Amino acid sequence: MKINNIKKQSANLALALCVVGAISGCSTVQSVSNEAKALAVTPAPDAGFIANPERQTKVAYLPFQKVWIDPKFNKDNYSEIIIAPVNTQYMLKMDWLHDMSSAVWFGDVQKDIAELAVYFHDQIAKEFRLDPNHRFEVIDMPSQHKKNALRLEIALIEIDPSTPVLHAAGWAVVGGSTAAGVVNQRRAAFEARLRDMQTNKVVATFADRNMQDVGPIDMTRMTWYGPAKGIMDNWAKEFVKVANRKPGEVVTDRTAFTLRPF
Repeated sequence: MKINNIKKQSANLALALCVVGAISGCSTVQSVSNEAKALAVTPAPDAGFIANPERQTKVAYLPFQKVWIDPKFNKDNYSEIIIAPVNTQYMLKMDWLHDMSSAVWFGDVQKDIAELAVYFHDQIAKEFRLDPNHRFEVIDMPSQHKKNALRLEIALIEIDPSTPVLHAAGWAVVGGSTAAGVVNQRRAAFEARLRDMQTNKVVATFADRNMQDVGPIDMTRMTWYGPAKGIMDNWAKEFVKVANRKPGEVVTDRTAFTLRPF
C-alpha cells in the first residue's frame, strides 16, 4: 500500500511540475510513465471503428489507454504484417472542422487529413522495416504473404488544431504563445484492430490518445496538424516495441509530453 501511495504521489508531482513548467516556460520535464500519462491525457470517446469497445480495458504493461486481446491470440505464431491504409472517415466528423466558416479552410484540411493518413501508414511501415529484431516482415499485399500474417487496421479519430488555426477561427484568447499552447491541448487519437489474415478474425483491439510537446518555442504550430506528426512518430515506434515485447516486460509511453527550454 505504501509503495502504491509513493508511486501515485510521484506521478502527481511529475504532472504538477509539467503544469508549472508550461506556465513558466523555463524548465524541461519529461514523462516516461504510463501512470503519469493517465493523469495528463484522458481517453478519447469511442468513435465506432472498434466493435464491442466496452470489452477494452487498461493493460498495465502496454502504453495504450484501451486494449482487448483475444485470450487465444499468440503473437509469436505470426511473422508477417500488413499495414492497411489509415482510415480517416471519423476525423472528418470532428466538431471544430465543421465549425469553421470558411469553405477554403475545410477543403485544405480535408487534403491535409488525407496526407496525414499516408504519413502515419508510412511511418509504421518504416519503423517495422527498421526494426533490428526484424520481428515482422512488412508485406504490401495480402497475396504476397507466405507465412502467418497479421493485418494492422487503424482509424485516426481525432486531431486537435494547433494554435494558428485557433487564432484564425477566433477561438484563442490573446496572450503569450505558451498560454495558448496550454489551452490548446494539441492531442491526437486513434482506434486500431489487429486481424488474423488466415481466419479474417480480429484478435486484438486497442485505442490511444496522446498529447504532443508543449513549449514556448515550437515550429509545429505553423500548421494545424504539425503536432500530430510527432505523436504519430511515437505511436509507430511503440507498435514495434509492443511487437517485440517479452513476457513480463512493460512497454511505457515514449513521452506523455515534454516541456522544452527557451
